[in-house]
Amino acid sequence: MNQVERWFGLLTDKLIRRGVHTSVKALEDDIRAWIDSWNENPRPFTWTKTADEILKSLADYLTKVTPPATDNQRET
Repeated sequence: MNQVERWFGLLTDKLIRRGVHTSVKALEDDIRAWIDSWNENPRPFTWTKTADEILKSLADYLTKVTPPATDNQRET
């Protein structure tokens, strides 16, 4: 499942966010062309980090985005 999500993320980053589509038809045509191009030279996704590295990165991120607990939150 993660590889499918990553593939759609790649499609989004490489085509949809960077493209200028003047109609739904133009967007569909560009997506189909991108898929055809991808399928000419498909490549598997490989993990480049260990599970420990990923978990540490996630923990660091959560530390940055989680607001500190207030006294009221600690009491409940």
